[in-house]
Amino acid sequence: MKNTLNKLYKKEKLTMITAYDALFAKIFDDIADIILVGDSLNMSFLGESDTLNATVDQMIYHTRAVCNGAKKAYIVCDMPFGSYITPQKALENAVRIYKETKADGVKLEGGAEKAEQVKLLTDNAIAVVGHIGLMPQFSRSEGGYIVKGKDEDSRKKLLEDAKAIEEAGAVMLVIEGVKEDVAREITESVKIPTIGIGAGRYTTGQVLVWSDMLGFFEDFKPKFVRRYLNGAELVRDAVKKYVDDVNNGRFPGEEEIY
Repeated sequence: MKNTLNKLYKKEKLTMITAYDALFAKIFDDIADIILVGDSLNMSFLGESDTLNATVDQMIYHTRAVCNGAKKAYIVCDMPFGSYITPQKALENAVRIYKETKADGVKLEGGAEKAEQVKLLTDNAIAVVGHIGLMPQFSRSEGGYIVKGKDEDSRKKLLEDAKAIEEAGAVMLVIEGVKEDVAREITESVKIPTIGIGAGRYTTGQVLVWSDMLGFFEDFKPKFVRRYLNGAELVRDAVKKYVDDVNNGRFPGEEEIY
């Protein structure tokens, strides 16, 4: 049965993982509650240095692939940088995503200043997941990936942002790169689920990028990531064995020929 918002609200802890294709989406589908088609694909899939030049067309392509692979998880599509600058632009692009994919919701970054966008989308039957704290689409303008909630002004701003996004109609809220005590306070102050990434232990759920947690992305490892598999090393060893078998005449063998 497809994960619905009603079903998700009943869970004490939620698990979200990224996916960009049907193959991995199908693997994750029976395990994770939510699959995020993140614009992180621009870095881990495309090899870019940040997420900023991801396009709506790219997000639609990958979301369609994920929807083809996953039939149970609640699927969220990231709205890429520049696709929701104004409320009307946000609506036009979100409508495209809804029409051209089977996504259950869209995610956009920003606090109180994006509340109007969130409201317009929710008023038009589009589920919105908010995203506050460290926002990757803001990394270039902020000079890097900066943890938030370290001082009183930042704490107040995050709380105001969370309430504004909730009041605008968001169904969930991603909190990224925020001090644990502040993320806990935010979670306790809103009635919608909070999904943490680098935000400590007290959010409603957690999200990780699949290539980080499975050890395929090797350029760097953020502090908040736990690697559950040395994926790149395992694949490398397997491919080396394949090459060695071919070079030494062990593949194909008797059982692999017609």
